[in-house]
Amino acid sequence: MTKLAERLNHLGTETAFSVLARANALAAEGRSIINLGIGQPDFRTPDNIVEAAVKALHDGHHGYTPANGIPALREAVAANLEKRHGVAVDPGRVLVVPGGKVTMFLAMMIFGEPGAEIMFPDPGFPIYQSAIEFSGAKAVSIQLREENGFAFSAEEVLAGITERTRLIIVNSPANPTGGVVPRAEFDKLVAGLQAWPDVAIMSDEIYSEMLYDGREHVSLLQYPEIADRLILLDGWSKTYAMTGWRLGYSVWPKDIFPHAEKLCVNIHSCVNAAAQYAGLEALTGPQDAVSEMLVAFDARRKVIVKELNDVPGFRCIEPGGAFYAFPNIEGTGMKAQALQEKLLEEAGVAVIAGTSFGGFGEGYLRFSYANSTENIVEAIARIKKCLA
Repeated sequence: MTKLAERLNHLGTETAFSVLARANALAAEGRSIINLGIGQPDFRTPDNIVEAAVKALHDGHHGYTPANGIPALREAVAANLEKRHGVAVDPGRVLVVPGGKVTMFLAMMIFGEPGAEIMFPDPGFPIYQSAIEFSGAKAVSIQLREENGFAFSAEEVLAGITERTRLIIVNSPANPTGGVVPRAEFDKLVAGLQAWPDVAIMSDEIYSEMLYDGREHVSLLQYPEIADRLILLDGWSKTYAMTGWRLGYSVWPKDIFPHAEKLCVNIHSCVNAAAQYAGLEALTGPQDAVSEMLVAFDARRKVIVKELNDVPGFRCIEPGGAFYAFPNIEGTGMKAQALQEKLLEEAGVAVIAGTSFGGFGEGYLRFSYANSTENIVEAIARIKKCLA
């Protein structure tokens, strides 16, 4: 019998895709399904971005590109980061990759190994824990609490560091909670990390342009004292409705960048050229569509929080960023996974159990409001009827 590598037993998955598959199967049977599970904008990629990719193909950009990305795109990323965060970034430290998950895996392959520890937010994006455990390292939870708005406590993070800690992952605004970490907590974290000079940080800022009610985005790029050990993860998927384009970027410390680039050469060679030209247009072209989408998400956010708080057994705090609501469902007396399945099978509403995002996700469901207001209202009405 074929013998497989033992590490495959430690590889997790992203439940949103399995729920999507089941929802699509039910829809194919003729069921009416409303999908509030997948973290994907329901908007089309703006036309100017699509046309830039088409033009690139017509112009003959069909071949390999540099492994780290075309120079013009890396320069545009650096300029965009400086504009948004007020920090000069060397384009030579920018790595263009096929989606945000790639940066996660690169970081885990660089820092993770048996005997090492990597800290990750819990509840958090499930691929963090999956990639950590696949690397052989021990995944150590950073508990995010509802009473703190699902922001981490710097004091607790620092208390969890040991001599074995190699990397700390932070995510703000966050998936699945919509939590936003205030600057004061980042200040405390960075100050405390001075006692741990060998611990690296990966800051997942993929939702950095999705904040509400005047909240500020705090980028760890703004802390020069950790510049030599900071990995920034960002990209185009959420901001520009480009999830299927598979295009992301990361900024690496100068000494670590060559290792990340070498892994890219070994794994995927480069990102397809047309997508990179689309990304260039996204950053340098009109930004009207970005603003319009954010206004729509904000309106949906207000609706879904109000509607969820009207469901018996639910309570939902207001998310500060991204496009997720993370209601507490303990009042229903049901476990998260059981309620997820009940709502899909009986109400035709796809949502994700909080347990899909870590051990501290029990008692919660994730709702994506990257869907129309009409669908959100109808979905909650179905849920109320299902639980009556």
